[in-house]
Order: sequence, then structure tokens, then C-alpha cells
Amino acid sequence: MSGFPGGTAVSLVSVYDWPTVDGQAGGSPHLHTASTEGYVVVGGTGAVETLSGNGYERHELKRGTVLWFTPGTVHRAVNGSGDLQIVVVMQNAGIPEAGDAVFTFPEATLADPEAYRAAATAPAAEGLTESERGEATRARRDLAIEGYLALRERVGAEGPAAMKPLWDKAAQLVSSRAETWRRIWAAGPRAQADATGAHLDALERADATHLCDAHAGSAGDAVAKWGMCGRLETWDLRP
Repeated sequence: MSGFPGGTAVSLVSVYDWPTVDGQAGGSPHLHTASTEGYVVVGGTGAVETLSGNGYERHELKRGTVLWFTPGTVHRAVNGSGDLQIVVVMQNAGIPEAGDAVFTFPEATLADPEAYRAAATAPAAEGLTESERGEATRARRDLAIEGYLALRERVGAEGPAAMKPLWDKAAQLVSSRAETWRRIWAAGPRAQADATGAHLDALERADATHLCDAHAGSAGDAVAKWGMCGRLETWDLRP
């Protein structure tokens, strides 16, 4: 068995303290199409606003809060204290990094694949300084907030059924990536589950062969990035 346990990814997020048009500070609302995301709050206070099959909900965050979001759940991290810090545990390491997230941009942007791609990837453009990447990340966040606030209003008026157009558009935007994601999943999470099954078969026979490969693993130093919800410290934990 190789890679981080469970084929998961882990990152440390310092949630943005940039204010938005509704007076709250935080990151870009988005959803994941194939992966569940978990929060373990390690410092500060704030909230996560979600839009899902349960409609609109607000979940308060403080140190020790553990919360997770299944695929399709729009989530918006809100930095209440200015120092909200979260350990994010991401299912299917490698798939989120390969475009699993879809931002809640306005409908016109979501309807135009090229416009969506340009807005979603703007902070990664070549030749930008760190300051310019931060500005591009904030502009992307503001565009996602614009679409999110309109969507939240529709969900409030129409109920969870108002989410269906976004879910349909999200599936359309990522459909061409599913084959690549399947390979990532097979080499990571599925391979680890299969290895556990093989280990249990061996233990049932009192066969300790796999224990002879015991070792410790280390991811090395973290890499700093401009993320969707905040400044990230990430590690490559794939096999």
C-alpha cells in the first residue's frame, strides 16, 4: 500500500480575509463533482454556507469542528475572526487537483465553456507576479460570489430544485475529464481499498508477508498556493 491513507489529499487552508459585497470575508463558493471534502477547523472562527439538496444552510465553525460536503454541495467558507484556519481532507487525491471543482460563476459564464475556463484558470496564467496572482484569485472569488448570491436567492425562493441547472452544467463542464479521473482513482483510492482486501485475506490465513514491507512515509515540505477558499499549504500525497 502506498500513498497517503485512504487515497486522500490533505492541505492546510488559511481562509481569505478579503471582504465581499455582502459584507462577509472569505473564499470562492464552489462544488466538487466527484469527491467529498472534509473540514477540520484548527484555529479561528467562521462559518460555511452551503447550498445542496437540503437548500441553504449555514454551519458555524470553531476549533475542533469537523464538517464535510458530498459531491454537488456548494460551499462558501466565511472567515469570521480573520484567522480561520482549516485542515482540508479531500477524497480521491489527484482528482480535485485535476479540475473536479466547479465555481458558482454567473449563468452567462457557466454557459460559455471558454469564458468559464478563462475565469477559472486566470490565477494560473503564465508570467504573473505573486501580487498579480492574488489579484486574479480575488477577482475570481468575486465572480463566484456574484453567481452564488443569485443562486442562493433562487434556492430560497424555489427550494433545492433551483440547484439542478448548476448540477447539469457542472457535469457538462467536467465530462471530458472523467476518463483521466478514472485512471487516477484506479491507481490511488481503489488500489488502496483492494490492497486492504488482500491484507485481510492474508491475515485470515495468519500470513504476515505484507507486514514485512512496513515503513514510514513522508510528504516533505509543503507548497504554498493561491487556493479557492484561502492560502494553501499542500503536499503531493499520491503514490
